[in-house]
Amino acid sequence: MKKEIEKKDKKIDGKKDYKEVGLIAGLEIHQQLDTKKLFCECPSLLRNDAPLFKIKRKLNPVIGESGKIDTAASFEAEKNKEFIYEVYDTNCLVELDEEPPHKINQEALEIALQIAVLLNCKIFPVTQIMRKTVIDGSNTSGFQRTVLIAHDGFLETSFGKVSVDYLFLEEDAARPSGKIEVDEPGFENSKTYKLDRLGFPLVEIATGPHMHTPEQIKEAALKIGEILRACKVKRGIGTIRQDVNISIKGSERVEIKGFQDPRMMIVTIDKEIERQKECVKEKKCKKEVRRANPDGSSTFLRPMPGESRMYPETDCELLIIGRELINKVKENLPKLRSEMQGYLQELGMNDELIRLVLDENKIEDFKVLKEKYDNLNLIAKMLTLFPKEISVKQNLQLEKVYNILNADVLERILKEIEKGNLQEQDIRLVMEKLAKNESFEEAVKKEKINLEEEIKLIMKEKPNLSINAYMGLIMAKFKGKVSGGEIMSELKKFVK
Repeated sequence: MKKEIEKKDKKIDGKKDYKEVGLIAGLEIHQQLDTKKLFCECPSLLRNDAPLFKIKRKLNPVIGESGKIDTAASFEAEKNKEFIYEVYDTNCLVELDEEPPHKINQEALEIALQIAVLLNCKIFPVTQIMRKTVIDGSNTSGFQRTVLIAHDGFLETSFGKVSVDYLFLEEDAARPSGKIEVDEPGFENSKTYKLDRLGFPLVEIATGPHMHTPEQIKEAALKIGEILRACKVKRGIGTIRQDVNISIKGSERVEIKGFQDPRMMIVTIDKEIERQKECVKEKKCKKEVRRANPDGSSTFLRPMPGESRMYPETDCELLIIGRELINKVKENLPKLRSEMQGYLQELGMNDELIRLVLDENKIEDFKVLKEKYDNLNLIAKMLTLFPKEISVKQNLQLEKVYNILNADVLERILKEIEKGNLQEQDIRLVMEKLAKNESFEEAVKKEKINLEEEIKLIMKEKPNLSINAYMGLIMAKFKGKVSGGEIMSELKKFVK
């Protein structure tokens, strides 16, 4: 009985125990925005083909605004590395650090301001674009451009308000050439980078260090994620990077990078608490940056950077954020997922289609097509299910399928149905043809096939088959020239 009580006492479970160890935590979230690059007009596209050419650079630390060289920069400088950068035709001289930055991307600025408003932040009317020393090879210049947009916001959670201290708009880093990603173990040994990602606009959101349980941290992370997804941000693996800062009584602050998976958040925090407890016990606590591992443990990456890494970007004017721009942003705020879910439920859509529309960020396209046609479930399938199926069937990237089958194209298809030139069951077939680069006129053109006669003929040649067997034979014969729905509808007249 005594052993069971001792085991229970050691377990970290609930607010009381986390309070006892003195857990203090805050979040840092980096989210790419879905626009052109931040300080030039180059597209924000990732490339997997061969580069046009390569360049070499050696990066050195410089004195920051405080008059000192940053600790993390000194740590990187000791490695004395030379870096290779792969350059593409979607790069320009700005990424090569051979040309001054252009004016800040206005669309990216407006998206950042939307996020700031949704996070209840105060927006700076005048702010200075800064350089942040980064010499790990992830930037050709040895620094990252960043600008403080807003401050002193908050999130409403079931645990109470969580402060949002800062919101920055900044440029993303170059990415290591190959499969390795930033801050993965071994990244510190990477010497070759692609310049495709360098300059992608992203927002950095930093909460205050005021969270004291893993559950509160997880809820705050999910809430921020909901706000970000409501805005025009990039989606998919690598487009959002989430870090957590953790300390306990007697320990130093530790930043854990790659704190992404909601299923592992609580496990990661619990394991870090246990690790820091051992550090306190052994008197080996130090400020450092670590990377989250899949099992919830973490690996050392580098010392914690300090304030000495920042200094003004002298190639950029002061950024003025006027009242007119702020009002414009407030008038065009996007709805949150929870609000959109309620809206779609009121229209009578089923939960699965609602999830697909929201997951694929197709709500605005849905609203447009809803005004043109009244079969809402069909519209949802046209926007989500059908493109996914076509992507798999034709071995095409889903993004490419979405670009071909955009809302304008889908509206044209629906108009053909209203004219009586197509039936709803023809839609998937038409979309498949369009994805194969057939012209719209060819895709909607229906061949004159007498299905009734064809069915009678095949049933005579091969009697007593199942309806599915006849379906397969007819589809194989006409190879996509007739929709499956149309064939099945006709077959049911003859096969019971």
